[in-house]
Amino acid sequence: DCHQYTNRSCEECLKNVTCLWCASSGRCVDYPIRRVLPPADLCELHSARWGVCWVNFEALIIAMSVVGGTILIMLGVCCCCCCCKKKSKKQVSEEPDKDDERAAREREKRRVRQEERRAEMKSRHDEIRRKYGTV
Repeated sequence: DCHQYTNRSCEECLKNVTCLWCASSGRCVDYPIRRVLPPADLCELHSARWGVCWVNFEALIIAMSVVGGTILIMLGVCCCCCCCKKKSKKQVSEEPDKDDERAAREREKRRVRQEERRAEMKSRHDEIRRKYGTV
């Protein structure tokens, strides 16, 4: 029973984890387990202590919000960084493929033109040979 620690010290009250110490009234009451935060009629947040005497609920809520927000922001930044790295790696890996394809197409065009020129030269030479009877 937490009420027996009323008007004693915060440390004595909070030895029992089911107790809530109200610093403004010096009362030790049972923590309202059906609610996350103690109601204002039981104890104000800036006076309520639970678990340890040196942190009130108001500071605890603010600290947990800051830590939670920081963690969420860090996760968001990490996800963005990972996505950007994957995109840049994908673009870098795609660019050489496109360059390689372009170079292969140009080589093929050059080869085809060279074959056409060779065939043209061969036909000219054959005509000249026929003309002068050296076939």
